[in-house]
Amino acid sequence: MENIRKSPAGADPRTVRQGWMRVLAQADPAELDRALRALDALPAHQWLRKPETGMAMVRARSGGTGSQFNLGELTVTRCALLLADGTMGVAYVRGRSQRHAEQAALADALLQTGQWHDRVQQALIEPLARAADERRDRKARTAAQSKVDFFTLARGED
Repeated sequence: MENIRKSPAGADPRTVRQGWMRVLAQADPAELDRALRALDALPAHQWLRKPETGMAMVRARSGGTGSQFNLGELTVTRCALLLADGTMGVAYVRGRSQRHAEQAALADALLQTGQWHDRVQQALIEPLARAADERRDRKARTAAQSKVDFFTLARGED
C-alpha cells in the first residue's frame, strides 16, 4: 500500500487509516453526504463488492475485565470499490445505509491517493471528526446533568 501517506509524526499507515475509517463509519450520513458533494468531480469507481447488509455479533466483557459473552447482534453494511488507478476502498458501517457505506468506501479510497488525500482530509475527515467530538461532548454534558453523588456516613454503631 504505497499510496497511503504517512502522518507527520511518521505513524504507522495502518493506524492512520484506522483513524479515518473510524471517523467515516461513525459519521452522520447526512453530514458525510454534504461534505462529499462539496468536493469537485469525484473519480468513477467500479464495485468489488456492492453494499450488502448483514449481522455482526457484538461481544462484551463483564465489568470490562471479566470473561467475554455475546451481548447481541448489530446490523452492519459493508462494501468495497476500486478506483481507476487501482486503489481499493472499503467500508463497514453500523446500520442499513448502503449510501453511507458507499460514500465511506469512496472516501477511504480517495484518502489513499496522493492527489486527493489532503483535500479529503481537510474537507471531510477533520470537519466530521470535530462534529463527532461535539456530539460526544453534548451527550456527556447531558448525562452529567443527571449525575447523583452518593455518600455514606458512619452510623456510629460499633
